[in-house]
Amino acid sequence: MQKSNNKTFNHLKIHTQYSICEGAIKIDELKTFCKNNKILCVGLSDTSNLCGSLEFSENISKSGSQPIIGTQILFNFKGEIGLFPLIAKSEIGYKRIIELSSKSYLDNNKLSDPFCEFESLLENPDGVILLSGSINGLIGKLFNKGKFSEIDEIYNKINKIYGNNFYVEIQRHNDQNEKSFENYNLSLSKKFDLPILATHEVYYLEKSMHDAHEALICIGQKTYLNDKNRLSYSNQHYFKSTDEMNNLFSDLPEALENNYNLPFRCNFRPLPSKPILPNISSEKSGNADQTLTNYSEDGLIKKLSETFKIPKDKVASETKYEIYKERLNHELKIIIEMNYASYFLIVSDYIKWAKSNDIPVGPGRGSGAGSLVAWCLSITDLDPIKFNLIFERFLNPDRISMPDFDIDFCEEKRDLVFEYLNKKYKDSVAHIITFGKLKARMVIRDVGRVTGLPYGFVDSISKMIPFDPSRPQSLTECINNEPRLQKLIKEDPRVKKLIDLSLKLEGLNRNVATHAAGVVIADKKLTDSVPLYKDSSSNLLLPSTQFDMYSAENSGLIKFDFLGLKTLTVINNTQKLINKKNKDFKIKEINYDDQEVFELLSSGNTVGLFQLESSGMREALTNMKPNHLEDIIALVALYRPGPMSNIPTYNDCKHGKQKPDYLHPLLEEILKPTYGVIIYQEQVMQIAQKLSGFTAGEADILRWAVGKKKRAEIEKQKQRFIEGAVKNKISKEVAAGIFLKIEPFAEYGFNKSHAAAYAIIAYQTAYLKKFYPNEFFAASMTMDISNQNKLSEFYEELKRLNIQIIRPDINTCFAEFKSDDENFYYALGSIKSVGFEAISNIVNERIKNGNFKSINDFINRVNPKDINKLQLEGLVKSGAFDKLNNNRQSLFNSVPNLILKSKNIFENKLANQIDLFEVNENDNNNDENLLLNINDWQFEERLSKEFEAVGFFISDHPINKYKEIFNDYNIKNYKNFLLDDTNNKCNIAATLLKIQERKTSKGNSYAVIKLTDLSSVFELFIFSEVLESNRNILIEGNSLLITLNKNLSNDENRFKRINVNKIILIKEIFDRPISKLELSFGDLNKISSLNLIEKDGKTNVVLKFNDGKKKYVFKLRNNRKVDKNLINSIKKDGILTQIS
Repeated sequence: MQKSNNKTFNHLKIHTQYSICEGAIKIDELKTFCKNNKILCVGLSDTSNLCGSLEFSENISKSGSQPIIGTQILFNFKGEIGLFPLIAKSEIGYKRIIELSSKSYLDNNKLSDPFCEFESLLENPDGVILLSGSINGLIGKLFNKGKFSEIDEIYNKINKIYGNNFYVEIQRHNDQNEKSFENYNLSLSKKFDLPILATHEVYYLEKSMHDAHEALICIGQKTYLNDKNRLSYSNQHYFKSTDEMNNLFSDLPEALENNYNLPFRCNFRPLPSKPILPNISSEKSGNADQTLTNYSEDGLIKKLSETFKIPKDKVASETKYEIYKERLNHELKIIIEMNYASYFLIVSDYIKWAKSNDIPVGPGRGSGAGSLVAWCLSITDLDPIKFNLIFERFLNPDRISMPDFDIDFCEEKRDLVFEYLNKKYKDSVAHIITFGKLKARMVIRDVGRVTGLPYGFVDSISKMIPFDPSRPQSLTECINNEPRLQKLIKEDPRVKKLIDLSLKLEGLNRNVATHAAGVVIADKKLTDSVPLYKDSSSNLLLPSTQFDMYSAENSGLIKFDFLGLKTLTVINNTQKLINKKNKDFKIKEINYDDQEVFELLSSGNTVGLFQLESSGMREALTNMKPNHLEDIIALVALYRPGPMSNIPTYNDCKHGKQKPDYLHPLLEEILKPTYGVIIYQEQVMQIAQKLSGFTAGEADILRWAVGKKKRAEIEKQKQRFIEGAVKNKISKEVAAGIFLKIEPFAEYGFNKSHAAAYAIIAYQTAYLKKFYPNEFFAASMTMDISNQNKLSEFYEELKRLNIQIIRPDINTCFAEFKSDDENFYYALGSIKSVGFEAISNIVNERIKNGNFKSINDFINRVNPKDINKLQLEGLVKSGAFDKLNNNRQSLFNSVPNLILKSKNIFENKLANQIDLFEVNENDNNNDENLLLNINDWQFEERLSKEFEAVGFFISDHPINKYKEIFNDYNIKNYKNFLLDDTNNKCNIAATLLKIQERKTSKGNSYAVIKLTDLSSVFELFIFSEVLESNRNILIEGNSLLITLNKNLSNDENRFKRINVNKIILIKEIFDRPISKLELSFGDLNKISSLNLIEKDGKTNVVLKFNDGKKKYVFKLRNNRKVDKNLINSIKKDGILTQIS
């Protein structure tokens, strides 16, 4: 035993949050802790992964502490699976534990936890320190089961291989069986002459974290805190001080001394790396630089030939060719100098493969679309010269950054591209891991469950926390902004405990997932430098790095984006439907200047159109009235917080109401396409080039500095800008003034190449909707078949377009949405709880053997596997059986009988038996023996059930029941009120479809409510006061009477703001007593109708008589009996009524 002058205890068993639902230590918090407490050394020992190794190494070394990298891996010894901790002494050792950690996932196809066979632990032990583990490790498990001979065998084998690199761990946490396990290990240490090592499993930093950690363990184990048989730890697993640990192990000086010395045996930590680009040069394909040049030049000839309809052999003699060739040479020079040739070739290769295999690929968005080389290699479909895009926005030799192509693939076929990559790059390609976090709402739900609180109670609390991904809030912020939650915390000790535990666990990793869009491709076997992960329960073709995106890039891996865009799938599927009647149609050959398409866009009827269907975007389109693609590109770029305020200026200049301000005559050419409004980052760069003589690279640095708000760099660039302008004979004052004007635009300027790509896809969807609406909506709705909120919008749009919709019918409709020349068939697969595969089987049976003649016929023919209780109930509630039997309640309550009957029939068929009691198939009344003889649901309940199944109202509308009171309460439809600028106040009757509660930046509550009346589906904003006072009635499915106010702006665009003043349940109005009734008439003969009104009631009756000369108002002395039936009778006599 070597003596050490250093008596500092080293915590070698730190469990960070990457020990999922076990460790409760965030690495950045550990870094601060180490720095503040002057910790000399800490060791990572996460369970079953090395996810945090690089992050741990970087952060801990910056704190001044020595990081030691290790992990705990499961090993299988004779059917017993348990943990062994391993520590990397050197780079060789680090690579070995990477290999073992990866192997535990990649070589294990079972659904159990990842493990390696014990024999692999005995291979290649160089550079690895092995520890015996805790009472919860493999040795501890064997000890608890009394398998002492197996432990002897393990220790003997390990001792022979690892020698003095194997330590017997001694731990003192007061955990169950720990003391007897210690005594046993001490005896084995003497028996095998093994060194002992004092260690401590650290799961959290402060002792006060114990209760929260117990809750975290329960979250991971899916148990409850009050479960006596659950996994539990003592309260000693905090980061103890050296004095505490030295006192704890004072009787075992050898164990302490080995702990003091162990850091001196470790001389390695993983370091970040510059990007390591794959090099695909080979003897077969030749030098990558030359290959890129050849492919690009050939691609340019092909692209120009296709674009400008010039024969290939004539392209080189065209003037255009020289312009393109000069740009191409410029780009190739930069790409080759930056060593990015292989990167371009790899991206080009898999995109060309996808396109040649009928996999829809997007036009290429992001700054990469500014590359002519990318266009020539078919990476992008945007001609950067035509759209005035700048290459240096993508790659700038003056500001080194990695190239990054944002490529969209059809979601349905993206896996085929991964399959191709897997075959081509084998063990050098992987996805990137991601981690689900215990965010504000999730942590409340999880902690509420493990503490045993009722689900409904926890659900009501979690719903007080707004879910807004665009503006996520911490739990503390949510509490500060929610008075209801503050009140509960003060009044209910259960809620206080729930919040206290949740605040301690918030932000920790909860689960592991895969970033499906991110892929890394290396120049060698990935496990040589990065640990890998694979979820055996998923169907992903590729493994994932154990490093998240940040650590993967820091380790030198190059990320390639494979983004899934469902709109590409919609476009592709629409094209297939169109090709059934028009084989020659190709979306890429459409006319991008079709004025009928722009008329559609200008109308604002953009439901279903990519990027253009929000209510704000619709209003922007109606004001802009776009008539060419550049308008759509501009709008996509402008429609964001900040630049949105420039939309009116753009529109006014476009329509000649305002003169464009080009800032300086030299800038007119640059700003003319956008009517003097600086919209794009590329324009800022062009201004710097034109006015001040910046190179493209220098202009990109200016754009970057302003966009990132780098104040020191901005001042430097400002001086350079002014000096350059002065050299161009522009006065210093004018130049400074121009810089001040362009600076705010540069801050939020949009990447035009990104906007252009999205505008093209948006236009394609508009074209399909305009000329092929049936096919477009069939594809769109099938793509969103499980999103009932979206389907309701599509359904309303179909009605607006007067497309004949066949509502759910078991004998007419299909699993997916379909249409023919006359009808649009609603999808049975979209009904809630009706599985797509099951209903497909049912539809196939109908197509094969004819329509179902009755419920009994249906039950006789359908496989019972395809009709469980929820599926049948969903079909009944949606009205799919109405033409077979219109009594939905009878069918609904008979579902158990139907399922039992179906199973009996199926079993009898299998056994080749006959049901002696089966009714003759030809008996028209045979359903009576299957169905309960009860009345159907009433109107409201029938529609309520339909709403549950379909997500909106399809056979009727709940507001129809209340139409008779529309005149009495001056109720209008929302659509007419919106269009009528003479009417600023109105009552509407609508049913609530959806409510989304959010918070403003100041923390005030508001909600977006989606409603449907008899004319349309629409959204309204409800602000804090109205929301709080009506929260109890704002329930989906409720029909409401809403009082609205409309404010119009004074500008030419006539911006409308609708305010909600009052909300009442319409049912309460319909059923409540009438307090006042006004009757207006001009013919005294009709006064006899008043005889119908009985005395001794509660309604104040006022008579208004107008004979054309004078107006008379009378009030009846006594209150009268008045109800809705009486009012309807009076109305029939031509007397006007007004209720209040």
